[in-house]
Amino acid sequence: MTVSPFDHPLLSVYLGDDETAQYFSLEAELDAMLAFERALAEAGATEDVIAREAADAIGIALDAYAPDFPGLRDGVAREGTSVPELVRQLRATLAEPYRESLHFGATSQDVVDTALMLRLRPMLEMFDDRLSALVDFFDALDDRFGENMLMGMTRMQAAIPIRVGDRIASWRGPLERHRERLAELSRRLLVVQFGGAAGTLDQLGDKAVAVRQSLAELLALADAPQWHSQRDALAELAGWLSLVTGSLGKFGQDVALMAQGGAIELAGGRASPEAPARNEPVAAEAIVALARFNAALLAAMHAAAVHEQERSGAAWTLEWLILPQMATATGAALRISAGLADQIEGMAS
Repeated sequence: MTVSPFDHPLLSVYLGDDETAQYFSLEAELDAMLAFERALAEAGATEDVIAREAADAIGIALDAYAPDFPGLRDGVAREGTSVPELVRQLRATLAEPYRESLHFGATSQDVVDTALMLRLRPMLEMFDDRLSALVDFFDALDDRFGENMLMGMTRMQAAIPIRVGDRIASWRGPLERHRERLAELSRRLLVVQFGGAAGTLDQLGDKAVAVRQSLAELLALADAPQWHSQRDALAELAGWLSLVTGSLGKFGQDVALMAQGGAIELAGGRASPEAPARNEPVAAEAIVALARFNAALLAAMHAAAVHEQERSGAAWTLEWLILPQMATATGAALRISAGLADQIEGMAS
């Protein structure tokens, strides 16, 4: 077993999600960081903070940049982030008059946090699409089996007969609300980060707000004051991820229990070699496990919201350990849930 099952050569096909993981790849991160530097140079030139010739030279250097990965690795070991070494490598490719115009006014956290927003935006759009598709799956199941009857269960005991559609509604309803929550959350979350060394943008003087607004516009992010030590939106995102996997976990748990009682027919489950007649709902088990995983990590993301003073290295680093795993778990749970819903060939009656 590798350190993470999400990138294990075997387990990742069960618990991982390649489409989500790509947003946390080194290539995606570097592309987003370079997009920040390009937009910052352009914003600086637009607001006459740096020369137009400098911005043009920076754009050419970014187009031609070939990363020195060993150097970036050494830089992370020294400084805890790749940005200072990345800036050094880029400046080395620029003519002397233009070097100090690169990264002007910014700090490493501006680059890393904004690069994260640039990657979260398409990832969350993908999650919304998957939620929508899963709602459609549940609508189709309701059309096929909704009028069938099954025994309603309360506190794990038989209660009264209910419609299959009643149970499907308990799967579908939270997903529709999660889509509403995501639209609201995105307005607070997907914003530019630009504050400079201590959040005051001191190098830019009275041009600070104008440069930040231009930077946000160029990156198609919302404008907002710096949030270096204000991590509530990321904690809220983590809560949303856990809510999504929790709701999917309820679906998986219900399917596993229905399979146990013969109230659901699944295609393509695992046939046990010890008991060939069994059809084990392994997808349902995976969804439940991923829900519990995210619930456990949520507390750690809330702990990461405790930043000391203007900027924190420790809390910031803790986010890096947690958020990619929570996001990948969510992508996997959505992927597996769609496959499980598609496996359902019959429900009660």
